[in-house]
Amino acid sequence: MYQLVLASASPRRRQLLQEAGFSCLVQPSQVSEKLKKNMTLDLQLLELSGRKARAVFQDYSKIHLDPFLVLAADTEVIMNLSPMGKPESTGQAIAFLKILSGQSHHVKTAVTWINSKTLEEVSYIETTEIIFKNLSDSEILDYVSTGECFDKAGGYAIQGLGSRFVKEFKGSWTNVVGLPMEAILKTLKEKNWEILK
Repeated sequence: MYQLVLASASPRRRQLLQEAGFSCLVQPSQVSEKLKKNMTLDLQLLELSGRKARAVFQDYSKIHLDPFLVLAADTEVIMNLSPMGKPESTGQAIAFLKILSGQSHHVKTAVTWINSKTLEEVSYIETTEIIFKNLSDSEILDYVSTGECFDKAGGYAIQGLGSRFVKEFKGSWTNVVGLPMEAILKTLKEKNWEILK
């Protein structure tokens, strides 16, 4: 039996795990979230999730001897092969939504696990395609005024009011929220990793 350690401060990721029946300790990593250049986008995302996982593993392993699994993730909204990041201002949030309006984009989540017992590291990326409906200026301004757009990759929350902008999606819905639960459960089953409830 493993203690699950979530290397993220995201309440959305914690909620997804809890809804799946898992308890977890939250230990956010203190590493920079800037993506490294000079590598493919997928490798940039995997490098960041790996960096987060290894930082938390190093800290946590100093004080806990019981078997544990570190789970780290990084979710990015990708438009025209570039990550959009999180809006840093109202103006940028409006600009993001205007770019996404009526267009298809992808949401990628890089996931990294580290097993304290075997030191095995498992990483992968899940991708979901999102198609936005055409948004009017008033719809965008009304949404941004709610404040929900901030601290969200791409400037919207699919699990919140931002869901009304989504015309269609292909792939994992929870991946867009921040954690691809189908892949998470598949990993636990394939590896036979049992998590403490």
